[in-house]
Amino acid sequence: MGQLVTGEVIRLDESNWKSIEDMEMFKRIERFVDAVWNDVSKWPPFARDTVGKQLVRAADSIGANLVEGDGRYHHKEKLNFFYIARASAKETNFWLCRARTRNMITAERVESMLRELETLRRWINSVISKRREWMSEVKDERAEYSVDDALPPTIDPFTN
Repeated sequence: MGQLVTGEVIRLDESNWKSIEDMEMFKRIERFVDAVWNDVSKWPPFARDTVGKQLVRAADSIGANLVEGDGRYHHKEKLNFFYIARASAKETNFWLCRARTRNMITAERVESMLRELETLRRWINSVISKRREWMSEVKDERAEYSVDDALPPTIDPFTN
């Protein structure tokens, strides 16, 4: 990735930047969470209201936090939401295993979903790593200033 140098500030050339939502892996996340929704919607009411709702919320949270993080301006904010997305993937894994144990979904189906979830989790890890890399490449020479320098001159509204 190229860098542009402007005075004392080095900034990344993010001309090849893509929105999270435009990435193929994000589209896979959407397909995955829609599959979770479709499976859970067929469960009996008690299973759907207990494990099902938790599973759907956890799965939906993966994509929602990636999108929210991508929309944030500061790198640390972005990272925080990406960490939450990764944790939501782990929570989704937990609820899928609970659903399998409680015979709400077949073991084969869960194993397939867990494999896909692991692929998605690894991609989220790579997004986090890349964001950390960008953070370490951005260097900003701090300017010193006093608060007094930033204040406008005092104006007396009663004198002309």
